[in-house]
Amino acid sequence: MPLICKPFVFVRHGETPLNRDKVIGGSTDVPLTDEGEQQARSAAPILGRYDWNGVAVSSLKRAQRTLELALPGAVHVVMPDLCERDWGELENRPLAELTPYESTPPGGESWETFCTRVTDALNSLLEQYDTPLIVAHSGVYRVIRYHAFGTPYGDRVGNAVPMWISPGETPQEWQIMPLAERG
Repeated sequence: MPLICKPFVFVRHGETPLNRDKVIGGSTDVPLTDEGEQQARSAAPILGRYDWNGVAVSSLKRAQRTLELALPGAVHVVMPDLCERDWGELENRPLAELTPYESTPPGGESWETFCTRVTDALNSLLEQYDTPLIVAHSGVYRVIRYHAFGTPYGDRVGNAVPMWISPGETPQEWQIMPLAERG
C-alpha cells in the first residue's frame, strides 16, 4: 500500500542507552539518556513555531518522553502501530549483527508486517490531519524512506531532529530535509 501523498513532520526519539552503545533496541522499552533528554529539549524551539493540528507518538517511553520535552503539554494521540520493529532474538545485540531489513529476524517481525503496520498508522494520520507531527523511531523513518525512494537503506535519521517529509508523485519529487532548513 502506498503512503498518502501529504506532507508531515517526523521526529525520531532522543538518544537512549542502546543507541549510545550501538545496540539493537527495537521493541525494547528504554528511557532516554541525559543527552537524549537534551536533544529533545533542543527540538522545542523549532517545533514550537508551528500550530500542530495533529500530533502522534509511539507508545514506547523513549518517543513519549521526547514529545513531552520537545512540546510540553501538546495534545497528542498514542499509536502503538508507530512502535519500532520487533527484532526478536536480535534485541539487545550489537548493531553490527543487524540483518538486512528485508530478512525476518529469528523470533521477530518481518519487514512486510512492520512496513504494513507503520504505513497503515501513517495513512490513518494523514487522512485525519493536515501536516501532522509524528514522534517515533528510526525503523519508522526507514519505512518512510522505503515509500519515498524505494529502499529503506540510507543514512540513519538523527535523534530528535525534526524532518520535513514532502511526498511527490515520483521518488524524484520527494523532499526529506531538516525542518529547520525548510525556511
